[in-house]
Amino acid sequence: MDLSQSQSSNLSLGFISHVSPVMSAPNRSHIVDDSIAFQIDSRVKDQSYPVTPVPLQLMDKQTKENGKEGGESADEERDVEEFRILGHSMCIKRKRDTDASSSSSSSKSFKVTSSNENLLGLESRRNAVRAWGNQGLQVADPDIFEIMEKEKQRQYRGIELIASENFVCKAVMEALGSHLTNKYSEGAPGARYYGGNQFIDEIETLCCKRALAAFGLDPENWGVNVQPYSCTSANFAVYTGLLLPGDRIMGLDTPSGGNTSHGYYLPNGRRVSGASIFFESLSYKVDPQTGYVDFDKLEERALDFRPKILICGGSSYPREWDYAKFRQIADKCGAVLLCDMAQISGLIAAKECASPFDYCDIVTSTTHKSLRGPRGGIIFYRKGSKPRKRGLLLNQGDGSDKYDFEEKINFAVFPALQGGPHNNHIAALAIALKQVATPDYRAYMQQVKRNAQALAAALLRRNCRLVTGGTDNHMILWDLRNLGLTGKNFEKVCELCHITLNKVMVFDDNGSITPGGVRIGTPAMTSRGCIENDFDTMADFLLKAAQITNSIQREHGKLAKGFLKGLENNKDVIELRTRVENFATLFAMPGFEV
Repeated sequence: MDLSQSQSSNLSLGFISHVSPVMSAPNRSHIVDDSIAFQIDSRVKDQSYPVTPVPLQLMDKQTKENGKEGGESADEERDVEEFRILGHSMCIKRKRDTDASSSSSSSKSFKVTSSNENLLGLESRRNAVRAWGNQGLQVADPDIFEIMEKEKQRQYRGIELIASENFVCKAVMEALGSHLTNKYSEGAPGARYYGGNQFIDEIETLCCKRALAAFGLDPENWGVNVQPYSCTSANFAVYTGLLLPGDRIMGLDTPSGGNTSHGYYLPNGRRVSGASIFFESLSYKVDPQTGYVDFDKLEERALDFRPKILICGGSSYPREWDYAKFRQIADKCGAVLLCDMAQISGLIAAKECASPFDYCDIVTSTTHKSLRGPRGGIIFYRKGSKPRKRGLLLNQGDGSDKYDFEEKINFAVFPALQGGPHNNHIAALAIALKQVATPDYRAYMQQVKRNAQALAAALLRRNCRLVTGGTDNHMILWDLRNLGLTGKNFEKVCELCHITLNKVMVFDDNGSITPGGVRIGTPAMTSRGCIENDFDTMADFLLKAAQITNSIQREHGKLAKGFLKGLENNKDVIELRTRVENFATLFAMPGFEV
């Protein structure tokens, strides 16, 4: 080969004498006395790959002069290659295979061993990850698994009558327990603080689209935020976005059926929720004679108090809400009208209850309860142009004024109050909202309502007292005071009999220490397939539990210590529990097999 021609290359060829001082430099190989070395240098230096000089043994063309003839000379000729450098003819002698066999074999052995070690090391690391990362719950944590199995059996073997609870479908469970929990997604779709959120953005965008569709809302006039962790968080985000600390809000009194997140003070003046700690709250009440909201007193209070946000909706109100009257009062006092529809959102979506969206500025809700989705919160807010002559203060304008809720509420949710959204929850909510828009879901909510009315009628036939005398939605309030019972003691007896419901204060109670009623809801057992006749059977169980409670109170008193002693090994409790379990296990459980 001829290296005398100029080539376009990044390589250069240099000669190094065996006596040259550079040979003592690091990474230089020792060269025998009868040879020189050449080195190929790259113009792009890479210190991580040192170049070792290659020794060359220079020879005359006439190899016979070296005293080698015959077959030996012929063999060597095959091992000698002539080439030219800068016009000079030179020869290079290759090492024979036999000479290089030992070093080559050693090199190959090293390479194979090194490669195997790398593969073994990688597989060892993979196995270490699998050891902790791919274990099922039963293997990874038997203690938690055992407790969870007990809870599964409790749900299956009991009657669930808590109005704010429900059973989700398997698809919702799968999303909640999915890999989406791994992703951090602070911000909003298209404006995240982290990369890798393109698919998370798709999920949240689809969830928002389905939320608006589920309630028949025009995206031009309504926006939605699906990131709140709960309805309490959603409500507080609205207050934070629209108010300053110390500004006034007004909601239904908790003993009248309101929610503490709307503001509440105990009789001793203690502020119960953040709504009352950071803002000034004043409650309105129900008429003690009827159990309905007293709008005359509400308007009088609102005009005196001048709240900046007026709240309708509650946790324990079994009747329809007159949103038109709330709108009139809100306009008179210049308040934003907020509806907390957490309890009845499913009924509203199914058009089985009046809709607040025709009258309210902002609507919040939980995403479980009657919606039958994962546990979380959601905020709907008006956007676009305000209607003409809507209000006297906050809503005044000529029609060109725009609602400014969107930016304020979204900023309050993040970054003001929350961190990254729970992406697994948002995906699960999107699944639930898809179901909400189906005819099957509407049929389900219709059955929920019929079951509530059937249970109310069954209790009334048994001479029980119900607040407002009945129900327009999915819940009833049973006033136990005429039976001489406390809600706390009745709740405890029911729990031991595997019936779950919750104690509540009724509208004329003095405090929350001994509430005088219980709240009963029908969504959960309707999800298990119960119909009107089944709730008539449940009414018998509830009445029997009331009789047991009354018997224990007479013998051991109402105070906790004596009452709990009377529950120990109580034969009536054991008998009723057996009846309840035999009844409950007739029905399937959504989401899992038992």
